[in-house]
Amino acid sequence: MRRRDFITLLGGAAAAWPLAARAQQPAMPVIGLLGATSFENNLDRLRAFRQGLKEIGCVEGENVAIEYRWADGQYDRLPALAGELVRRQVAVIASAEGPSAAFAAKAATTTIPIVFVVSDDPVRLGLVASLARPGSNLTGINFFSAELVAKRLELLRELVPGATRVAVLVNPADATNTETILRDAEPAARAIGWQIQVHNADTSRAIDASFAAFVREPPDALFVGSSPFYSSRRIQLVQLAARHAVPAVYVGRQYVEVGGLMSYGANLIDAWRQFGVYTGRIIKGAKPADLPVVQASKFELVINAQTARMLGLTIPDKLLALADEVIE
Repeated sequence: MRRRDFITLLGGAAAAWPLAARAQQPAMPVIGLLGATSFENNLDRLRAFRQGLKEIGCVEGENVAIEYRWADGQYDRLPALAGELVRRQVAVIASAEGPSAAFAAKAATTTIPIVFVVSDDPVRLGLVASLARPGSNLTGINFFSAELVAKRLELLRELVPGATRVAVLVNPADATNTETILRDAEPAARAIGWQIQVHNADTSRAIDASFAAFVREPPDALFVGSSPFYSSRRIQLVQLAARHAVPAVYVGRQYVEVGGLMSYGANLIDAWRQFGVYTGRIIKGAKPADLPVVQASKFELVINAQTARMLGLTIPDKLLALADEVIE
């Protein structure tokens, strides 16, 4: 072989080596994140989710990719979106924003690991066999929202002691959450001598219609149920509550930060960080059946003092002492 031919052959082989090496590298694992609302509605929570991933050594764009599928409040789209992630052959489905997304993911696959974050007891819902030993391909975070219905009503009574009628706003499209809320709200209201008026709203227009009904039959207070859709419409809900001068209690601080009166619930930011941690652990090889369901341990009472003054309410010393934060 001539020297020039040999050098050309050697140079061609050297150029091919990096290509071959790249081809042999394992593909970056993909997380399929399934949500009921939108990317914009979850900016703070997604930062917490990525922080949890980072704690396990998973960084989006560096050693893991995330495929997002958002239902934009249309819960009937969740099964199709879950099916897309299964066909995409993601390494794990991170099912966010409640039981509807979790059930859609569960129905779509029995083999791909699923990590959920839900507000209700996942054993009672039928998502897992037990908290300690989930079994099958699901595990996740239970941040206790639906279970706190009675506590929120008690706090609302402390703030509005003269109330006798409370409107309960629920999302019929989010059937699992709604069932739990109504199951707990009715006996809890009776126990404190309150009557409840149930209002169903699953669209922005239906929310407007529910508040319009308050003109004909005004409630003394309002209980806004747990629903990812309501979180996405929190500014609308808070503004309508102010316009109708109705004291309202919400499930999380995101409502109070935009002017809502009061919230009591789990720290969602911490729940989503744990959500990221569990998702990262599965990417690193852990099995869902071996990861006990994490139950939220951080709860917070947040009160907006300015809104209370606007409504002519005096915050009792007892509530001020209990509050984790009072927004002035």
